Amino acid sequence: MTSTKSAEVISPLRRRMIEDMSIRKFSDKTRHDYIRHIETFAKFLGRSPDTATAEDLRRYQVHQTERDVHPPAMNSSVAALRFFFKITLGRADLATRLARVHYPRRLPRVLSPEDVGRLLEAAPGPGLKYKAALSVAYGAGLRASEVVALTVTDIDSKRMLIRVEQGKGGKDRYAMLSPRLLEVLRAWWRQCRSQSWLFPSRDPFLPITARQLRRACHMAAEVASLGSWITPHTLRHSFATHLLEARYEARVIQVLLGHSKLETTSHYTQVAANLLRTVTSPLDNLILTNEGPPA
Repeated sequence: MTSTKSAEVISPLRRRMIEDMSIRKFSDKTRHDYIRHIETFAKFLGRSPDTATAEDLRRYQVHQTERDVHPPAMNSSVAALRFFFKITLGRADLATRLARVHYPRRLPRVLSPEDVGRLLEAAPGPGLKYKAALSVAYGAGLRASEVVALTVTDIDSKRMLIRVEQGKGGKDRYAMLSPRLLEVLRAWWRQCRSQSWLFPSRDPFLPITARQLRRACHMAAEVASLGSWITPHTLRHSFATHLLEARYEARVIQVLLGHSKLETTSHYTQVAANLLRTVTSPLDNLILTNEGPPA
């Protein structure tokens, strides 16, 4: 499975895997990532990956461990290899030999509402483009890839909804459209007058990229003297956390975020500081006798 870009000839094995992913409606990013993981494995193997044995897979995972490959990257590799062996090659016996890495997940870092406001006000130009795009990430909780893929017709001002097509997992859904966000988007549209993409690039036939949105977010964070760790996804995390702190139910937020599992959404309860501060400790409800002053 060569990675040569100049030649249009694609090996039958690579073509078959691409067809298998197309049948299952995998996103372009997933297809790209899966092919990249198989290419990396083939490079390690030194021969075609369809000749791999169970021992080769074990050696590869040992190799990844010794090179301190991060657990999320290892698990992404496992997903690609499992698909390749189970679906493309019909070798489910080899797919089961791949081990996923269990690791403690870090709590998402979020911004305060005040810092979100500072970030949005510091968004770079031209015009209101990136302020509006980052406002969508926070105001509707969209991923960067979902923000840049929006078209003008995805904004439903009558129903106050945003249509998100082919989000994560290839799923369509509706996100909330707040009155304030609608005002920002209308102000931006009056500047750009786009008839297609909501956030067009210099070429009006193409949208801005997720990379461009991340770069604009970093620039805004720097101008606002906020952390360099801030990305558009930080705004999505902040959206979910602030809704929980406002005491909206986790199941409602699950639908808005497009999470398939409630446990993914519930993860935000651990960082909803305002919500935690409202809880009364059972210790405070105890009636203690002969309770003296603290030592």
